Amino acid sequence: MLRNREIKMLLFVMGSVSLAAIVAALMISPAAVVLVFFLSIMLIGASLLFTKWRYREIEKLSVYLRKISSGNDSLDVRDNTEGELSILKNDIYKVTRMLSEHRSLLQRDKLQLTDAISDISHQLKTPLTSMTVMADLLSAPDLPPAKRTEFTHHIRIQLERIDWLVSSLLKLSKMDAKTIPFKKDSIPMKSLIQKALEPVMIPMDIKGQTVSIAGDDDVSFVGDFNWTAEAIINILKNGVEHTPEGGAIAISFSDNALYSEIVIADNGKGIPKEDLPYIFKRFYKGKNASEGSIGIGLAMAQSIIASQNGVIDVTSDIEKGTQFRIKFYKQVI
Repeated sequence: MLRNREIKMLLFVMGSVSLAAIVAALMISPAAVVLVFFLSIMLIGASLLFTKWRYREIEKLSVYLRKISSGNDSLDVRDNTEGELSILKNDIYKVTRMLSEHRSLLQRDKLQLTDAISDISHQLKTPLTSMTVMADLLSAPDLPPAKRTEFTHHIRIQLERIDWLVSSLLKLSKMDAKTIPFKKDSIPMKSLIQKALEPVMIPMDIKGQTVSIAGDDDVSFVGDFNWTAEAIINILKNGVEHTPEGGAIAISFSDNALYSEIVIADNGKGIPKEDLPYIFKRFYKGKNASEGSIGIGLAMAQSIIASQNGVIDVTSDIEKGTQFRIKFYKQVI
């Protein structure tokens, strides 16, 4: 301990003060010199003991911090007493708990990233395998022109599927990171529905399906037109896909003091009860999912709606149809 620079400084100062006090006592009497000498020794000894105790406490904190840095954040250094060291211990404990929470969040994000990479790899594997096989077949010199055209067409479809998947995953990643600035414009519901219907009109015509729209022209809500239209498109695509030929899709919208609402209902084959809690989960495919389904459209729709202070609920009856109910709240509840 005597090698410590601070201890040397303390001994020097206290020794100097004691020496000055002894010199002053010489002017009074020999008894005063003896008294001052013993008092100085006692004072220096008490100071050294107190300093040694403080250094021991600081050393404990140093050991505690080294254990934290090695990953052990379950220790509790608090002593619930008064004093500067106790305040420091409490502050270190608070920082430790905060670091522990951050570590848990990072671990969770790491697991989610691992799962996402695994899901993406799985989703890309099927179309890539299919294209590899068809590319090998296209290299055959005796392949009939009709088959060559067919395989080329299928490769293009698979490439479009991969492009859509990657694009969707990038959008979802941006939404998860909250880096997408959603606009807050006044959007007429009727214009939004008409925009969302455009990409699905041809598939509906092919299947002979009908669509009906009901709602007042003055109904509107505050949000982002393009992103909300994309969410509605994904829901409509799901309805068209699971509604049989000659089926019907009904869209209605309304407004009240609390929220603006869009209801999309079809008379398709419905969603099994065991699938309902998971249909908005990324990459989830229910029992009635089509062979080419990826399981990402509804997850994206929910993420877009939730990012705009909205909620989406679904009810369904087997062989009767499914109803999606979207609410955009006018204020945070």
